[in-house]
Amino acid sequence: MHQHNTEDVGIDISKAKFDVSFPDRSKSVVYKNTPAGRKKLIATLMKLQPKRVCLEATGGWENRLVACLHKHQIPVSVVNPRLIRDFARAKNQLAKTDEIDARIIREYAEVMDPRLTPPLTEAQQKMREFTSRREQTSKMIIQEKNRLETIVDQDVIKMIEQSIAFHKEQLRLIEKELKALIDADEESRKRSKILQSVPGIASITATLLISDLPELGSLNRKQISRLVGVAPTNRDSGTLRGRRTIGGGRVRIRNGLYMPTVVALRHNPIISAFYKRLVKNGKPKMVALVAAMRKLLIILNTMVKEGKQWEANVRNS
Repeated sequence: MHQHNTEDVGIDISKAKFDVSFPDRSKSVVYKNTPAGRKKLIATLMKLQPKRVCLEATGGWENRLVACLHKHQIPVSVVNPRLIRDFARAKNQLAKTDEIDARIIREYAEVMDPRLTPPLTEAQQKMREFTSRREQTSKMIIQEKNRLETIVDQDVIKMIEQSIAFHKEQLRLIEKELKALIDADEESRKRSKILQSVPGIASITATLLISDLPELGSLNRKQISRLVGVAPTNRDSGTLRGRRTIGGGRVRIRNGLYMPTVVALRHNPIISAFYKRLVKNGKPKMVALVAAMRKLLIILNTMVKEGKQWEANVRNS
């Protein structure tokens, strides 16, 4: 294996292309987001052997490229876009409406030295695709059910009902496949058991956390909150002055933790007491809910880190 360079490379990804900022060129280089484009970029990076390739978590466009980079053993950091935006604003390089570009991403990597993103195992990769498909299928069922409410014609009603039945069957197969994937992997099985011991966490949420948040248990509380995007950040833009908001991070995990947090408000003594205290102190309910979500995430992170189930864990961490 070659000696790795000490330089970082920044990549700005969109659906159609990658803009790549190399340390030795003033202008970024554009590659197509196609198999041929990825191949060309990988060949260049293999020659360069950078210290790391840094890119934003865009919610999906980056997955293929990240898998490619890992396959060729090129170190990669996938970063919450919010952190890069805050960095650029702090350096006065960014007006509010400006777009982040590849150069800013590369400078962020150089200055902030972000953690490397570990490669997903084959099982995790498969789980991630299946959890993503489950989300799509659930959405389609809801859409079809909504359509039913406005249709009068019996033949069309029948078609929609067939479509709902088809997607429900697909959902059943997805659940079965996900369960099998977890059962086949000892580490995932252990993790699933720990997560499901928490009041409010059912198998769907456990699977989502296993497939989409492999970092759970290996980061500290601050890092895990930032990664998911539930860390409070001070935003000073206009109307939000002084109010803390959340953003960036892994949207699917946030969405997936929403219902379990709502359930935990009723059935989980620690989360429930924590939430009530915040509301009593005058926090708006939505702010308190996000704080409860963060607390739940931090407790899960600690449990996975220590390999302990909930019963052993009824302490305020």
